[in-house]
Amino acid sequence: MSAQPADRARAGEVVAGLLASLSIFASLIGVAYRPGRLIPFALLLALIATALGGRHSRLAAFALATGGVCFVVGMAVAVITSNPVY
Repeated sequence: MSAQPADRARAGEVVAGLLASLSIFASLIGVAYRPGRLIPFALLLALIATALGGRHSRLAAFALATGGVCFVVGMAVAVITSNPVY
């Protein structure tokens, strides 16, 4: 009987997960504070995380969807409340 080695994550997979979670965080912050600056950067991070792929591909897809929704909501909130967009 031999023990199977643990399935280790590659460095790219770890970075993809980190970028996707950072993208979600930045998108949610962008709804309340300058969505024109933060959310496009967050969407870029989500696209990079999607390109890296790996086991965090669903998280990266969720980050893209969250970024899109937050962009629309953030811009609407900024315009309605007369806050700066950029």
